[in-house]
Amino acid sequence: MLMEPLNCKNSQLTNTHLRTKLAYKDLPLSIMCDQTFLAITFGSCDNCSQNKPLMNIYLQNEPVNYCSLCVEKMACHGLGKGESVSSLKAEAESLKVKLEQERAKLHDAELNQVAEKVEALGGFTLKSRRTLKGHSNKVLCMDWCSDKRRIVSSSQDGKVIVWDAFTTNKEHGVTMPCTWVLACAYAPSGCVIACGGLDNKCSVYPLSLDKSENLAAKRKPVAVHTNYLSSCSFTNSDMQILTASGDGTCALWDVESGQLLQSFHGHSADVLSLDLSPSETGNTFVSGGCDKKANVWDMRSGQNIQSFDNHESDINAVRYYPSGDAFATASDDATCRLYDLRADREVAVYSKESIIFGASSVDFSLSGRLLFAGYNDYTVNIWDVLKGTRTAILYGHENRVSKVRVSPDGTAFCSASWDSTLRVWA
Repeated sequence: MLMEPLNCKNSQLTNTHLRTKLAYKDLPLSIMCDQTFLAITFGSCDNCSQNKPLMNIYLQNEPVNYCSLCVEKMACHGLGKGESVSSLKAEAESLKVKLEQERAKLHDAELNQVAEKVEALGGFTLKSRRTLKGHSNKVLCMDWCSDKRRIVSSSQDGKVIVWDAFTTNKEHGVTMPCTWVLACAYAPSGCVIACGGLDNKCSVYPLSLDKSENLAAKRKPVAVHTNYLSSCSFTNSDMQILTASGDGTCALWDVESGQLLQSFHGHSADVLSLDLSPSETGNTFVSGGCDKKANVWDMRSGQNIQSFDNHESDINAVRYYPSGDAFATASDDATCRLYDLRADREVAVYSKESIIFGASSVDFSLSGRLLFAGYNDYTVNIWDVLKGTRTAILYGHENRVSKVRVSPDGTAFCSASWDSTLRVWA
């Protein structure tokens, strides 16, 4: 038995103070006038089996002798008795292999094989019908209003503009307190917009019929992250908003109070995009990020309920299929992929050897038969979702396409680009 004196100059130092100082509240302490002794046993650690000074602690009311390193590991990683970081990693890998084996059992056919008998799409022509000019730098994001006419866009120039897509007129404009406004969104009512970027915040602006009104004075910060805001989306009401951030998290906020309602932790790198389930009763959303993963979340519990990691590079965009049973992703690996949530697996890859630039954004047609994808080679590619073939390429932008969104009525879609313009196609 070794006796190690702890120097206590103040003889009135309380037991609580000593426990705090030692940081192990279950250690046996003996207070003796102005000298306190901590009894340390030297022997074999019950966890790592190495001969070290031991600490007597209790796990589920059972006394065990752990060395200080194992106690620290247990505190940091939540290790139980007989566990180690390496054993948990090995267990996680084995579970991952089993999961892939179960998924493989359901892999009886590819989507394009099942769709062989489906009639091929006939030829169709989409043209650029409107060009929206007004930003002085890269357009980074855009969203349609529920009235099928108005569009909100955000840019590297720090401006957020509300457009009339029919007339190409600007209805509202606001200058944000930062450049690189990476995210913007319309509320379901069409009376509020949200935006944010390098200010790490998501701010909302109420809109009115007075086009000369100073929107900047009505700015209301709602969400605050510890890194840049990459994406935002209102839920089925104007009262709640989902945000994604470069801090690796997503969060659900109350718009009125600015209170954090739920946070979502599961990505190991920046989250770049999110999309809410299209079902009115749906309580899930999907997110994608720089860790090459697409995660599906339950908004009520905050739990990551499904995860997919088939991409070989950053996932720049995620988008639900109109039915809510699947979602698509766009990645820097130059592919778009379709995941079926019921089968819990990837069911299609949209790629060609001639496509070597990353995909930045995706959206489905209203029927779900077409997939629109914006690429860094300045084009928009249109894919047949069922057959996996490319049906058209749209040219017009002079820099990378940052966002594509189909209008709520499905009659047109809008593309935003780093060439500082937006184009409406129909």
